[in-house]
Amino acid sequence: MSDSAFAFMPYPAVDVPRAASGLLTGYTFAAKDLFDVAGYPTGGGNPHVLAMSGIKTATAPVIQRLLDAGAELIGKAHTNEMAFSMSGKNAHYGTPRNGAAHDRIPGGSSSGSASAVSNGLCDFAMGSDTGGSVRTPASYCGLFGLRPSHGRISLEKTQALCESMDTAGFFTRDAALFGLVGECLLGDDPQPLPDAPELLISDELFALLPAESMDALAPAIARISAHAGPLHTLGGELPSLKEAYWAFRYIQGREAWLAQGALIEREGLTLGPDVAARFAWAKAVTDDQYENACAFREDFAARWKALLGNRVLVMPTVPDIAPLLSARDEEIEETRQISHHLLAISVLCRTPQLNMPLTIKDGAPLGISLMGPAGSDLSLVRLAVAIAGSAA
Repeated sequence: MSDSAFAFMPYPAVDVPRAASGLLTGYTFAAKDLFDVAGYPTGGGNPHVLAMSGIKTATAPVIQRLLDAGAELIGKAHTNEMAFSMSGKNAHYGTPRNGAAHDRIPGGSSSGSASAVSNGLCDFAMGSDTGGSVRTPASYCGLFGLRPSHGRISLEKTQALCESMDTAGFFTRDAALFGLVGECLLGDDPQPLPDAPELLISDELFALLPAESMDALAPAIARISAHAGPLHTLGGELPSLKEAYWAFRYIQGREAWLAQGALIEREGLTLGPDVAARFAWAKAVTDDQYENACAFREDFAARWKALLGNRVLVMPTVPDIAPLLSARDEEIEETRQISHHLLAISVLCRTPQLNMPLTIKDGAPLGISLMGPAGSDLSLVRLAVAIAGSAA
């Protein structure tokens, strides 16, 4: 397979068995190189991890479910190193190409998956989202992308980063296929939305965006409203987004070190500078910081649950379009921190959030999101498909 987009790991081709017919027959997909697939290694974005992997003999249940639905796996996609970055750049393997904006980063850590889909190399792809690693590249690359409710899709036989925040999500270019993959992976909602859910909007969240981004998203908001009716203003005071950002950082840091720290130190892994700095920071998170952050998360989630109820929030996915490939690391890190003030909400609340590619700004995609209550994932996917299919 030709891969001029550098989306795939250059592993020898493996004929992965799949069902002869099913819901996803005729569609091809890629799996982020965190998911085990029998016949392939799992490299996790690091050459040393790859060298220790060996060829896997069992396939992650989420990947098997897609194969059993008839989808064809065509390869393992690049990931940011240890899934602990949002840029899409990998110090060892380079940067997959953003198919919607070639001069801009694809976003990470599911960069290869988003690249494969946005460049038309496959129909859909599996990624993972801990702090935004599906939603950010979906926005940057002009894709539909779902972060599901925490625990909704199995992460068995998948390399971990942060156990209480990791989720398995997916990308498509096409709204109808987004719905089909959702039907395959999600099953019935334990907390379905009403047939015509009330949609909310928060001025406070949109105020985090540059004025140009707010202007660019206005037609998308109008399109959503034209389909679903007037968007009502979210009432009540929002919990502190600054405190939420730091709670997210402390929880992610502590659990990332617990998941990978022993391996890093025991094997002397060589990490890219940004990922090495992130793990060094993670190692220093204290018990008090972690415990206080976990307590804050429970309060934050309870307050958001009271605000949202069984309704849907229309919100920015990230503040702006993808940074240029030429952007300095400091600029990308600043963008990452600002983005996490938005991205951390559904992470801490364990709720589903999906990106819709409804807007272009300066020639590059800028996504807009729907966030629903925990357990409303399939209802949310169906709502997005209906909005995307309505008149632009």
